Amino acid sequence: MKGPMPPRPFMGPGGPMPVPPQQQFGLVETRPQLAAVLRPRFNIPGLNPTAAATAAAGGAGSKIASTYDLVEPMRFLYVHVVKARDLPSASPAGGAIDALVEVKLGNFRGTTPAVGVSADGHDPSWRQVFAFSAAHLQSHQLEVAVRARDLTGGEGVVGFVAFDLAEVPIRVPPDSPLAPQWYRLQARGGKLPRGELMLSVWLGTQADEAFPDAWHSDAHAAAGPAAVASTRAKVYFSPKLVYLRVAAVAAQDLLPHDTSRPMNACVKLQLAGQVRRTRPGGGTPNPMWNEEFMFVASEPFDEPLVVTVEDRVAPGRDEPLGRVILPLQAAMPRHDHFGKYVEPRWYSLARPNDDPDKKEAKFASKIQLRMSLDFGYHVLDESTYYSSDLQPSSKPARKPSIGMLEVGILGARNLIPMKPKDGRTTDAYCVAKYGPKWVRTRTILDTLNPQWNEQYTWEVFDPCTVITVVVFDNGQIGSKNGGGPDQRIGKVRIRLSTLETDRVYTHFYPLLVLHPSGLKKTGELHLAVRFTCTAWVNMMAMYGRPLLPKMHYTHPISVMQVDYLRHQAMQIVAARLSRAEPPLRKEVVEYMLDVDSHLFSLRRSKANFNRIMTTFCGCAAMVKWFDGIRSWRNPITTMLVHMLFLILICYPELILPTIFLYMFLIGLWNYRYRPRKPSHMDTKLSHAEMTNPDELDEEFDTFPTSRPPDIVRMRYDRLRSVGGRVQIVIGDLATQGERAHALLSWRDPRATAIFVFLSLVVAVVLYVTPFQVLMVITMLYLLRHPRFRSRMPSVPFNFYRRLPAKSDMLL
Repeated sequence: MKGPMPPRPFMGPGGPMPVPPQQQFGLVETRPQLAAVLRPRFNIPGLNPTAAATAAAGGAGSKIASTYDLVEPMRFLYVHVVKARDLPSASPAGGAIDALVEVKLGNFRGTTPAVGVSADGHDPSWRQVFAFSAAHLQSHQLEVAVRARDLTGGEGVVGFVAFDLAEVPIRVPPDSPLAPQWYRLQARGGKLPRGELMLSVWLGTQADEAFPDAWHSDAHAAAGPAAVASTRAKVYFSPKLVYLRVAAVAAQDLLPHDTSRPMNACVKLQLAGQVRRTRPGGGTPNPMWNEEFMFVASEPFDEPLVVTVEDRVAPGRDEPLGRVILPLQAAMPRHDHFGKYVEPRWYSLARPNDDPDKKEAKFASKIQLRMSLDFGYHVLDESTYYSSDLQPSSKPARKPSIGMLEVGILGARNLIPMKPKDGRTTDAYCVAKYGPKWVRTRTILDTLNPQWNEQYTWEVFDPCTVITVVVFDNGQIGSKNGGGPDQRIGKVRIRLSTLETDRVYTHFYPLLVLHPSGLKKTGELHLAVRFTCTAWVNMMAMYGRPLLPKMHYTHPISVMQVDYLRHQAMQIVAARLSRAEPPLRKEVVEYMLDVDSHLFSLRRSKANFNRIMTTFCGCAAMVKWFDGIRSWRNPITTMLVHMLFLILICYPELILPTIFLYMFLIGLWNYRYRPRKPSHMDTKLSHAEMTNPDELDEEFDTFPTSRPPDIVRMRYDRLRSVGGRVQIVIGDLATQGERAHALLSWRDPRATAIFVFLSLVVAVVLYVTPFQVLMVITMLYLLRHPRFRSRMPSVPFNFYRRLPAKSDMLL
């Protein structure tokens, strides 16, 4: 891989000076030899003759371009061990044996699990694939040996098969898999009288279908059979989440435990770990609540809803009066905001001490509930500022895809050692998330410069979304005290709307982590990103549509409730992915979804305040410019302004066309200075470079705080909670201002193109239309009757909401 060298340190009088932060934490553009870049032409200066000849001849380099054109091809020697037959079923001592296969190539070797060989003709079967990196081959001969292990622990070689690597065939997808063959086992002195092994050996690349499930020999040797599963590349999918809406209406004929005191009944609703309670219903056996709650449910809806009516006997003490367990299938599904009204239903409450096997009683207390599964919402598990999915839970309500996102995870460089105490450097792997699809690369063991060269593809339904790529250190490898947590190395977020279509972006992204000691650069991640549009009309129309599904606007959910439901959704996703094999650990999912982004941070508050000041500094610049006009600092400019002012006074109909024409010209002028690199973490914007250590200690403090005394802890937590809300409000204000700046900055090239073109059209329309007519039409439109107004947001509002802000660039 050829790329630019790291920046040299600046030389000062006393020796080398530190690299400036804007260069140390900036993006580095690269020109790797990728098929997507080399495909248009093969005679490129600087391209090695072998690669050019391979591409021109239509060899492996061109075939891999069909699916793996954003990564550099990596050669692997694959060995597929299928099964064996006619092996001896007993050891010389007469005991049963277990057979295993050892694949050895130089100093690298891998072994299959031991499988028993029976005397009744049962032949062992393994069906396991081993992969040896061709870049680290240490021998020209491959040896596949069948070993036998008896009950006493003794192990011996039954026979082996040897291959010369020069005779191994080459397989290039989309060719069909190589058919395994039977090979006669050999002994050191010649062929065995019986015993055969079925296997296949071929040379391939990471585009081979066997690559994800292959046991890489270096990982097998270093990690051991127990942890080798955690080193494989896998694809995960988040569970389908749905909002469950439950309304506790009323209850009838409640029977208290103690009739000598008034009843104080409330309803407790529990779905898995989510608990909600109503207010007390008053001292009557027929209370009414009319309170509505929302839960996050996940398919296949195997967790029931437990409804318990409790009597508040004393503060902190409740006695159950009745309980009913309802499966979620009893809730009415609603796929859009035009769904039928959900009718409340009465359910019989079972006494807590009733025998479940007892026949149903003729008389029972009842509770009235209204339940619905609202599939029309999008269940948020990420922040809306950098969400990767905005589709509703209902499949019929989803829009068709508008394009494809392809990401090639090439490698990383200059990672920091994460396991120096264990005698290792770093066992790095990447996790990328976009929409419900999560991908995990294989773990490259014990290196600070890993090379993955893995490519993944996602369907894109909305361009105003963000993909997140994070680098972790595998805590299951090399730990002397057992498996530890996976350590975070750094995060990269890329907004799709800031990418030009059909362009390949190849950059080194800085990996940054904030510690209590300050900001630390932990390395650089090399990515190749391409966004391909397949429906231009639909993509352009997306800028005028609401960001979220319709039910978020017709039946809105409060901000406080959305935050709580988002936390519950994150817990469900983390719990589901942690049960996969290999598991995507909880700390990985929480870091990907920014589980602690709502907590107060003085550093982030300062960053958001600085964003506001930067956003509105244009008003101060206009005041300063006007003051310069009044002061006649430039007489020519002042005279031109006087002339323009007189013209607009005499012809007021030219005011609006002039403004829109001016914005059109500014947009065209700023096209020359449009961003050429995708957005990344901005340390200066995040106030992470120069931060007070006391502020970092406050940011990394536990919540609740661990600082004594108790009264200070209570006030401190209250201040942090209020400060967190203020931080969110300030961030929202800054986002609105930054979206206005994004209109003409070409950060989202499609949105700016739409606005610039509309500015020209509006300028022409306003030029030929009398000003008085426009004012009458505008006022009539603004003062129209509510009957003619829609509850959905307008097209300009939707367009503005889709403009990119700098919130996804914050660290």
